[in-house]
Amino acid sequence: VQLVESGGGLVQPGGSLRLSCAASGFRFSASSITWVRQAPGKGLEWVSNISNDGDVTAYPDSVKGRFTTSRDNAKNTVYLQMNSLKTEDTARYYCATTIDGVIVRGQGTQVTVSS
Repeated sequence: VQLVESGGGLVQPGGSLRLSCAASGFRFSASSITWVRQAPGKGLEWVSNISNDGDVTAYPDSVKGRFTTSRDNAKNTVYLQMNSLKTEDTARYYCATTIDGVIVRGQGTQVTVSS
């Protein structure tokens, strides 16, 4: 079972980034996927969730209207499109899923929003 995030980097406030999460080793098309983030010195914060078929998504108020998650089950990949980025979005971003009751998370990708 593996989740590999990519697409992070340094961006100016107001800019955009698209993160990817490539999955392998489990029934991806049967699994919902969650994005979470962790800023320096803070705990994990939920960022988004997408259902197994992509029909249902959810976001907290902190990113709603700015972030969009989507998936391509043919490519075993989930995306997080982040627009209108703010300095407070600076964090390490992880994708995660639950398999047989166990939470599986990737190594993450760093997003830094700074001028």
